[in-house]
Amino acid sequence: MSSPNIAAIDPASLPRPSDPRQVELHLEQLMQILPQSQHAIVTTPVAQALLKALFGNSPFLSRCLLAEADTFLALLTQDIDSVFNNVVIAVTPKALENLDEAGLMQALRRARRRVALIVAVADISAHWPLEKVTAALSQFADVALQSSICHLLRNLASAGEIDLPFPDEPERECGLIVLGLGKLGARELNYSSDIDLILLFEREKVRYKGRKTAQECFVRLARNLVRLLQDATADGYVFRIDLRLRPDPASTPLVISTLAAETYYEGMGQNWERAAMIKARVVAGDIVAGDLYLYRLRPFIWRKHLDFAAIQDIHSIKRQIYAVKGHRQVAVAGHNIKLGRGGIREVEFFAQTQQLIWGRRAKELRKRATCPAIEGLVAFGKCQRQVADELIAAYRYLRQVEHRLQMIDDQQTQTLPDYGPALDRVALFCGHAGTAEFEAALRYHLGRVEDHYAELFEEAPTLAGADAGVAGSLVFTGTEDDPETVSTLERMGFPSGSAVATQIRAWHHGRYRATRSARARELLTELMPRLLGTLGRTADPETAFRRFDDFLRALPAGVQVFALLYSNPALLDLIAEVMGTAPLLAEQLARRPALLDGVLAAGLYDANADRDTLSADLERQLDLAGDFQDALDILRRWTKDQQFQIGVRILRGTLDGDAAGPLLADVADCALAALFPRVEAEFQIQHGKLPGRGMVFLALGKLGSREMTMTSDLDLVFVYDIPPDIENWDTTLSSGAKPLAPIQYYARLAQRVISAITAQTEEGRLFEVDMRLRPSGNSGPIASGLAPFEKYQLTEAWTWEHMALTRARAIAGDASLADDTMAMIGRVICQRRDLEKLRTDILDMRRRMGMQYRTDDMWDLKHARGGQVDIDFISQYLILKHAVDFPSIVAGDPVIALGEAHLLGLIEPVIGDRLIEAGRFWHRLQQVTRLIVGSKLDEEKLGVPAKKHLAQIVNEPDFGTLKALILEQQALVFDIFKTIFDCDRTDEEI
Repeated sequence: MSSPNIAAIDPASLPRPSDPRQVELHLEQLMQILPQSQHAIVTTPVAQALLKALFGNSPFLSRCLLAEADTFLALLTQDIDSVFNNVVIAVTPKALENLDEAGLMQALRRARRRVALIVAVADISAHWPLEKVTAALSQFADVALQSSICHLLRNLASAGEIDLPFPDEPERECGLIVLGLGKLGARELNYSSDIDLILLFEREKVRYKGRKTAQECFVRLARNLVRLLQDATADGYVFRIDLRLRPDPASTPLVISTLAAETYYEGMGQNWERAAMIKARVVAGDIVAGDLYLYRLRPFIWRKHLDFAAIQDIHSIKRQIYAVKGHRQVAVAGHNIKLGRGGIREVEFFAQTQQLIWGRRAKELRKRATCPAIEGLVAFGKCQRQVADELIAAYRYLRQVEHRLQMIDDQQTQTLPDYGPALDRVALFCGHAGTAEFEAALRYHLGRVEDHYAELFEEAPTLAGADAGVAGSLVFTGTEDDPETVSTLERMGFPSGSAVATQIRAWHHGRYRATRSARARELLTELMPRLLGTLGRTADPETAFRRFDDFLRALPAGVQVFALLYSNPALLDLIAEVMGTAPLLAEQLARRPALLDGVLAAGLYDANADRDTLSADLERQLDLAGDFQDALDILRRWTKDQQFQIGVRILRGTLDGDAAGPLLADVADCALAALFPRVEAEFQIQHGKLPGRGMVFLALGKLGSREMTMTSDLDLVFVYDIPPDIENWDTTLSSGAKPLAPIQYYARLAQRVISAITAQTEEGRLFEVDMRLRPSGNSGPIASGLAPFEKYQLTEAWTWEHMALTRARAIAGDASLADDTMAMIGRVICQRRDLEKLRTDILDMRRRMGMQYRTDDMWDLKHARGGQVDIDFISQYLILKHAVDFPSIVAGDPVIALGEAHLLGLIEPVIGDRLIEAGRFWHRLQQVTRLIVGSKLDEEKLGVPAKKHLAQIVNEPDFGTLKALILEQQALVFDIFKTIFDCDRTDEEI
């Protein structure tokens, strides 16, 4: 039944104006706008009281009313429902189908302004209850979305990108799904709300005809949808749109397929996402496909079985009980009525957490809206009638206050202003006689919510540090700092005790996955004094704490790790050192806490494992793989374990940085040698085999020379066999179900290998790969035949390509082909050369690199003059110059090659010794800087404790001495470089 017009309301029931001057000003403006014949309509007592309530309390509604005076007059003479329905009907997809984009945007924005005015009048006059207010706002949002989606779908169809099964009804059977979540999904939209959307598409239904992909097409549509509705024009905006509730928003496009979404929820979905999906509703697009998608998602939302850990996780979605039941004092000024104590969010989570636990058993709990969900809890016997009544009353009151706050200036806010005129105005606008009455009512409802919410959740336990030798109190409950705790933390070495206390309270409130279970919080409570004491003793406690927080935030669960730390105090010391001084290791540890298991293993600091031992260990683990994907993950885990252990040994000073390169190379060799036959076997399932010895791949760069650091990528080159006894080799096809010619076969196989190395699985990437050193660089074939490869190197290759080959090693593939490939490379390197051309080519290459990486930074240990590149170029120059007469000089590691040149008398002994010493120093220093800063060192950002630690790891007494040594070595190496290359030019020219 429709509501009567507002003439029947009692003027005394309307809010009093808080700003009489604005009332007077706007009334005068209104009378100037209206024709004389309509003045009588707005001068009735009811109209005047309503105008005063609007003009005197809300600048936003004042603007709306003056811009939409006709709509206001209609409200005075017609029933409110009819006025609202007419506005909505005017912006339905059918009504707007002939408008261009500018016309559509203008129509929707003007309609939004009218809707804002109508809903405000209906709300303020109490003509509509809360449910009708929020339903009207949600209905308009639905229609605005539907009209925008229809417009965008028509544009795509006109551009020839999609076929619409029903052009006159673009959304019907189109395959695009628009889900509304949050308050839109529950039809509880607030007055100035943004709208939470997930956009999906059903691959089987979309008729895409474009040149790219359906996904890219719909991503553009999503961006245009945001622009249509969100961009502010002269007419305002329609809605702010939030697309961050889609699966894994940090790594997925704005629109994904329904299959991708379902796969994510099945394998990765979190309980908070289950809670969000309770409210999901199809609001636009293909309604049939959307409803079917939500039907398929029911097992994820309404889980059949919940163990204790799952229930604890659900309970920890929102742990913000700030006070003991019945004893609290809420400061109304500045209070957030949505997120604060006793706020709207606590009512919502009172319902949602219980819905997640019991919803599978009771269909009456599967309600999108909050109040019906609470009623369902009563019907199911999980909530007392009185509790439900008090929660629902509080919810309605708080939502009313929320709407009044947002009506003032169309701000998406739930925070009350501070004491003073602003809060007084809010109190009047909410219909109260004054601020005192408003405070009393608000505190009553907040208190009822907080009490009932507290009955569902326990507060985090207090923490005392006496047993751990901590001098002072460590208490992390409530919302405000305990002054004694702050003092204790600052005495322990944390400069900002308040910031640390605040963050620890967040841990105890279950805001990280690792602290969501009760057992995890209990262990963390017991661990806290020792943890803080250990972090406080590091060189930089603040940095160490921040990185430990990153580590904790990334943990998928906390019980196992906390128990490990509690039972292994020495492990805490190591973690503290990692967090305080090694960001690279800290980042790895944050991504994969299981790395700690390897640190605990016996023999970590013993002699280095040889290649055979490493390979056998890896194969034992790979034997457990269920399939190829499983093997990729095992390879990644094993490799990261080994790298982390090597990094820990460098950090602890038990492994020299110069010796770490070969160990890291051994780890990479083992991983790649194990990977290749598995990739090849997978490839052969489809494409079969070709005659001959197959393919090998070569490592160049740091892997080839066995100088790897913790951050090195892989420079790879692929070479395949061309059997001499097979005629028409180029047209020979492989034996599989999908046969390929040799060039395509080996190119695809090589690409499969690269993909297997670089693919981002749950365990991350194995390595980054750089293919620029293959023949002709990025423009060349991804794999080369052995004979063509040799021909290219002997007749076409540049000198820099031969320089790169001095580091080449065969990593995997047929052993005899590997031997032949290395022999071929030996022939290329050991040829007689034009020595002047060799010299000038290398100098030209060094000059080009100097221009590309121009730096005066002494800490650019690679490219600074006298740095690693100069040593590499000296070594490669000597190899290419003398290998024809002294093949033994060919060695991947430049330092080893320099040693051989020294022994052969090809360089002066003093020069050889200095270069070898400098080369090893750069190796050691680069390994350590990769750990401590992750990349190039910025001295200004490096704290005093970190500088001290860096010097200690490389066995220098202090940072100043280390800097002096670096500058000395760079000057020495650069002088030797100029001498060896007989340079008469200035530093800048070379």
